[in-house]
Amino acid sequence: MTTILGLSGSLRRASINGGLLRAARDTAPQGVTVVIGDIADVPLYNGDDEAAHGTPPAVAQLNQQLAAADGLLLVTPEYNNGIPGVFKNAIDWMSRGEGLGLFVGKPVAVMGASPGGFGTTQAQSHWWPVLRTLKMRPWWDGRLMVSRAGGLFDRDGNLTDNKTRQAVADFMSGFAASL
Repeated sequence: MTTILGLSGSLRRASINGGLLRAARDTAPQGVTVVIGDIADVPLYNGDDEAAHGTPPAVAQLNQQLAAADGLLLVTPEYNNGIPGVFKNAIDWMSRGEGLGLFVGKPVAVMGASPGGFGTTQAQSHWWPVLRTLKMRPWWDGRLMVSRAGGLFDRDGNLTDNKTRQAVADFMSGFAASL
């Protein structure tokens, strides 16, 4: 059994990126489990808080999930042509101290959805220096950028477009085969 930890960089209940992550889970090939992690309770990073209280429980949970995973899937929105701050903050927290070792050599793939016409091109490109610094093993063979996503998801953020669902399934098959 192959396990992939999937993280969405949006906190919205009906997020299209949360929906894209659920579609990745639902279309993963047989023998692959996508565990959906939750970044909602990760506090803003503050070194003083870390020194006084250690690793927050939400971060410890994410690190446990990452340690148990064979790969990491980042499903990123794009805010102002870049990585959402809340998403980067979660990865920053997770990579503190011993958490850094969980990233080294770990396979990682990036996908994202946006209501705009360019998908999440800029945000995905902004992830590469971060992933390089963490010494992760990016899956270079696939990128999935879902543009004009507003009409592809229902009001609850669920992917309803069959063509996009097939693209997600193909992406997940390719990533899983690389693990």
